[in-house]
Amino acid sequence: MNVIKTALSEVLILEPTIFGDERGFFQESYNKKAFDKAIGTNTSFVQDNHSRSKKNILRGLHYQIKQPQGKLVRVVQGSVFDVAVDLRKSSATFAQWVGVELSSDNHRQMWVPPGFAHGFLVLSEQADFLYKTTDYYAPEYECSICWNDPTLGINWPECTPILSSKDEQAVTLTNAKVFE
Repeated sequence: MNVIKTALSEVLILEPTIFGDERGFFQESYNKKAFDKAIGTNTSFVQDNHSRSKKNILRGLHYQIKQPQGKLVRVVQGSVFDVAVDLRKSSATFAQWVGVELSSDNHRQMWVPPGFAHGFLVLSEQADFLYKTTDYYAPEYECSICWNDPTLGINWPECTPILSSKDEQAVTLTNAKVFE
């Protein structure tokens, strides 16, 4: 596995080794020992999620203020622009973001640690998005920050995004609960 550092040191891009020939390919999508070595800590996942979305669907920016979730995210069909935002007030990179294309072609995964908001925009006609989480989904603690908050200045790919009603009601960073 190739580990690529991002501008936010705790957010990592993971590129698995792909073994391919004319029949197709094989990849190890998760190996606890290799993953823990890559991120430098012992991590346990408790939940796997799968979402399917159409082109221009934007999900996020989501996080749980209690029971914060670390997420190991990947795309198994299609392509997305995936974003992580540091919401730890005590961090030197507070309110900074990193974005990367994840696709079924590049096989990349992104590690989004607890304390970060996460969101993605579907670039392909449809995308299947899989992610592992380090804590259980707790809707009573879920928060959302506006995808287009000018304070964050996320450089999303050009489109008119389609949002859920929940994401349409997201707050700005100024009004959001953040981590200490």
